[in-house]
Amino acid sequence: MQHDHTPQYRRQRKSDGRDLAFVLLDGQRRYLGRYETPESHAEYARLIAEWKAGGRRLPVDPADITIVELAERFMEHAGVYYVKAGQPTNEVTCLRAAIKPVTDLYGRTLAADFTPRCLKTVRTRMIELGWCRNHINKQVCRVRMMFKWGVDEGLVAHSTYGALSIVAGLKRGRSAARESEPVRPVPQEHVDALQAHVGRQVWALIQLQLLTAARPGELLPMRPMDMDTRGPVWTYTPATHKTEHHGHGRTIYLGPQAQQIVTAFLAGRGTDKPLFSPAEADAEHRDQLHRQRKTPLHHGNSPGTNVKARPECKPGEAYDVGTYRRAIQRACVRANVPSWHPHQLRHNAATRLRRDFGIDLAQTILGHRLGSAITELYAEANVTKAIEVMQRVG
Repeated sequence: MQHDHTPQYRRQRKSDGRDLAFVLLDGQRRYLGRYETPESHAEYARLIAEWKAGGRRLPVDPADITIVELAERFMEHAGVYYVKAGQPTNEVTCLRAAIKPVTDLYGRTLAADFTPRCLKTVRTRMIELGWCRNHINKQVCRVRMMFKWGVDEGLVAHSTYGALSIVAGLKRGRSAARESEPVRPVPQEHVDALQAHVGRQVWALIQLQLLTAARPGELLPMRPMDMDTRGPVWTYTPATHKTEHHGHGRTIYLGPQAQQIVTAFLAGRGTDKPLFSPAEADAEHRDQLHRQRKTPLHHGNSPGTNVKARPECKPGEAYDVGTYRRAIQRACVRANVPSWHPHQLRHNAATRLRRDFGIDLAQTILGHRLGSAITELYAEANVTKAIEVMQRVG
């Protein structure tokens, strides 16, 4: 637990008999004037307020801060700001990756000396790293975000950020950066091939994605308490989702087929417990191996005797996007089919919904924000139709 220690107002007695007040901040003595005067106490209060506002650091002159110092302070801010359900979001990882080429090339450079030419050099390094054009443009925007934050914190001059803002993004076909492949639906035979190579939890998630068009991160933390099981179509409201920080809601509709899948995981589970648990999947896998055991129990290892007391990696209570993706990729290898990732399943569902029911209903079911004020007028009607659609296909 971190203690909120505030540096104290102190006294220093000089050889000439004077008493001076000072405060020790960041290892530096900041003199405040004569000890126990109103002016020295006011100066102490001002310095402490600035020190706290600056993340418990002294203000710095924008002309003196280096890129490494700016990046360090920005990532401290990002680790606190980009948090969801008590955990850092993926944005923190993306920011760290975007800033690394900057600090590798210009770490000792003053932030004030970081010019558009420097930013273009960093962008060239990103191309050499094999990043695709769209990703490079996003990462360059994140680098600029760091400088914009620096302006707001008084660490970077506005003119520095303004100059970086004129650097245009890479255009399709007009740079050395490779183009990204569009995300395409997974062939159904490649999906079906995985059933024999994944646990029932992962297979249920795959089927729910195909039926509901939900994002992986929306389904993984699914709990009974987040579901409304009244009516022919159930609704599931994720506790966290992609656009919640914009104040948007998200509702996922569960038709009869999806309900049948979910029901198999409801029995005997606390309302606040995730339906799909890696720890539960691991226990079921071990139980299956034990039932398939050919060696008599009085020979070899007994159940539980070869388990590590302190394993480096222990199955968690809920899947995250990374563990879910890796489970699918390992199954693709075992099934000898081309590797695919969970987000492609959303494209499978979206393609089917657009084809059979039109783009407006597809947007509603997918949770996309409608593109114009006119279509917003039809949102409520679309929800009603979406429920009818999911009763048929979900």
